[in-house]
Amino acid sequence: MNNEEIAIKLENHENQIKSLKHRMDETEKNNGALLELSTSVKILATNMEHMAKEQEKQGKRLERLEREPAEEHKYYKRTILACIITTVVGALLGGLLTMIIH
Repeated sequence: MNNEEIAIKLENHENQIKSLKHRMDETEKNNGALLELSTSVKILATNMEHMAKEQEKQGKRLERLEREPAEEHKYYKRTILACIITTVVGALLGGLLTMIIH
């Protein structure tokens, strides 16, 4: 192998090395972008989990708030019914006692 052939081979090797360096730089940039993306996805997943838990809590609170008027209605219905029954029983007992005393 003469000097000219060696020079040509060295030049080819240098070109290949430059090409490989360029490709390596691009690969490092892509790896950095992938790392950033995976970190963002992890943060997003954590936030979504937190939001799901918060939404579940709010759902339970909303259910309680929706149930409250119905429970309040039942309470007042029972109270009014108890008052009516007490009045009727009181009137009957009053009338009965009035009849017994007279």
